[in-house]
Amino acid sequence: MAKTVTTKYDVAEHLRNPEEMAAYLEACMEQANGDAAFIAKALGNIARAKGMSQVAREAGLSRESLYKTLSGDRTPGFDTILKVISALGLKLHAEAASK
Repeated sequence: MAKTVTTKYDVAEHLRNPEEMAAYLEACMEQANGDAAFIAKALGNIARAKGMSQVAREAGLSRESLYKTLSGDRTPGFDTILKVISALGLKLHAEAASK
């Protein structure tokens, strides 16, 4: 019987355009249940898909700082989240919550 070889799934490999990135972030925001570190990790996945160095440069952060900030191990400041979202070419929007 042949061995089955598996590899770790990396969502960043499947986020190929801004529409897919936005849909992924939207889905993560729905699932986060108030967990800001979860959203930071999702933004990290999108940043890796786009290119961490490019995102860091456009957000005005160092690449190392961006990796740490978006690791999911910490909760970044809202100002940093806004810079990263802008650098990713995404927009944050709000809508009324359904009751």
